[in-house]
Amino acid sequence: MLNIFEQPWTLLGTSVIVLLVILTIRSVWPERHRWWQLLVPVAIAVTGFGLDFFVQTDLEKINALIDTGIKAVEEEDCNAIEAIIADNYRDSFHNTKDDFVSHCKVQLTPGLVVKNKKRACLAELSPPTATATIFILLTFDKDSYISREYKSSILVKAKLYLQKQSDKGWLITRAEILEIDRQPVNWRQIR
Repeated sequence: MLNIFEQPWTLLGTSVIVLLVILTIRSVWPERHRWWQLLVPVAIAVTGFGLDFFVQTDLEKINALIDTGIKAVEEEDCNAIEAIIADNYRDSFHNTKDDFVSHCKVQLTPGLVVKNKKRACLAELSPPTATATIFILLTFDKDSYISREYKSSILVKAKLYLQKQSDKGWLITRAEILEIDRQPVNWRQIR
């Protein structure tokens, strides 16, 4: 089902249909012309774009959080990564949030990542939790140790587990690396 809060096109289509109905009524019964009748479809269209712009759904919040994380990795900003990780974070390799952030500080040396590009994000919401499977193309600096020893870009598939916070935002409670260049891996293999 289309969610009017995630995209304006449903209400925009509705406004076109309402406009056609109003124009038909006005042509059949000319005595019913009113100047404000043409404002009704405009108001519906503006409402659609307003709802899309001002109301942020859980899916949009999760996508924004993932985009923040991708940008933080690209900029090698461990503080920004720490801000999107929940205090109760735990994965198959890191026992705490501090372990994960420390691992990031060691691995994200300056000049490692040149560019990140999110290829896809498949999210499943069941508030107050959600899971997102993401596909990211990582491009490394040509002088980095990964580029010299492996290759300059890799496709990473990861699964993120998220939890809704009391402030209605989302934080990552677990992150697992599933594949690198379509080869199954886990945290222990890439440390």
